[in-house]
Amino acid sequence: MDPLVPRYGAGSLADVVPSLLAGLDVPGMVDVLGISGPARVCVLLVDGLGWRLLREHASDAPFLASLAGPPITAGFPSTTASSVAALGTGASTGEHGLVGYSFAAGDEVLNALRWNRYGAPEHVDLRSVLVPEEVQPRRTAFEAAADAGVAVRLVLPRDHKGSGLTRAVLRGGRYQGVLGLGDLVARVGEALRSADRVLCYAYHADLDGLGHVYGPGSEPWRWQLRFVDRLAAAVADDLPPGGALVVTADHGMVVADDRVDCDTDPVLRDGVRALAGEARVRHVYTDVPDDVRSRWAGRLGDRAWIASREEAVAAGWFGPTVADHVRPRIGDLVVAAKGSLALVRSEVEAGLTGFVGHHGSLTEEEQHIPVLVAGASSTRTVGGSA
Repeated sequence: MDPLVPRYGAGSLADVVPSLLAGLDVPGMVDVLGISGPARVCVLLVDGLGWRLLREHASDAPFLASLAGPPITAGFPSTTASSVAALGTGASTGEHGLVGYSFAAGDEVLNALRWNRYGAPEHVDLRSVLVPEEVQPRRTAFEAAADAGVAVRLVLPRDHKGSGLTRAVLRGGRYQGVLGLGDLVARVGEALRSADRVLCYAYHADLDGLGHVYGPGSEPWRWQLRFVDRLAAAVADDLPPGGALVVTADHGMVVADDRVDCDTDPVLRDGVRALAGEARVRHVYTDVPDDVRSRWAGRLGDRAWIASREEAVAAGWFGPTVADHVRPRIGDLVVAAKGSLALVRSEVEAGLTGFVGHHGSLTEEEQHIPVLVAGASSTRTVGGSA
């Protein structure tokens, strides 16, 4: 089994917004996915909506299942912080630099989703220490769109406003905080009618949350998928003339019940200076990488891909280019799980350790995500195959 390396620049999540902006006359943008055209477009990112999961549960999502299109790849790691960064910047992981759920950044280990100190028993806000605009200094795709006269609107949960992740990768849009599905639909409609050329980004998190707690494909997860389908249909029904809805995701998900505890296993702890990432992909920081690699390989066998930083970069896991300031954030070893393996941390990630569903790795289930278009542009010509 080979890892599914993301198709950066030829069919990845980082290509979605640039492809749409190419049709809005934003300089430097290229439509590699064949989805440009609508003058007013909403990108709805459904957290955890994997392409295979959608196909397997098409009867629960008839509207989404009716929209044709092959999958694209999420990017690596296939996790929310890295994927939202890819969408907002239009750049690969090695360029935007958010290399996982958590990673080493200077003297800290950053939880990039919450922008706090990873593993601390209490919330330690790192926005003043690791300034989001400095951790991710690239100009975002939203900023490029706004500079070209496109009205950029962000329809996101209220509590995301001003967060470290929002500041790092979603700069350039006017923020509209929402509380639930009803005002998400209403605010998207308002946004799409606010100007002649509009890019609206909306986000829904709950499918991912139920997948973590109950498992993807569970009854609660399937009910949430039905609600997501109705949400997407409602947005599509309310599109203005020349408007389109593009539904995508940040990653898929697997049930990971083959658990290895990195905090209590002495074989995995020996020689490790710091450990970050999440259960399906770990950044291992060590001064003795050869020794640690040998121990981890002996412990995990063929249940994971284990690569040195140099090997992972050369293989393109993080994209065709990895910026010099990003390289130290990648572990000396990168361990990506196969099958149902979960590399849990019972002491540092007590809550996450109990999750049923996980994501982050290079399997098809985690990497393949949909790009589903309803409205003004309904044909995809490029972007991958099933």
